Amino acid sequence: MDDKTDIGKLVSRYIYYTWISKAKSQRDFASTHDIEEATVRRIKNVALGTSNVEYNMTVKTLHKICNKRGISLQDFFRMVEEFSKGAR
Repeated sequence: MDDKTDIGKLVSRYIYYTWISKAKSQRDFASTHDIEEATVRRIKNVALGTSNVEYNMTVKTLHKICNKRGISLQDFFRMVEEFSKGAR
């Protein structure tokens, strides 16, 4: 798979560019979404391509983030699909 079709990278890019990069801080995003700050760093590193380590986010983590944002997983993936049309 190339970078634009790798769902793990695409999901990380969406979360980073849409939410994390606009948060007060990585720590604040982690705290308000009930996830570890290390998870936020992994998402950021994958999104920016600054890490060669693969990160496959768990459905549980994604569910926590979506719940805190008040969206369903189905809506999340619709938004990711729209984002992918203009993927960075």
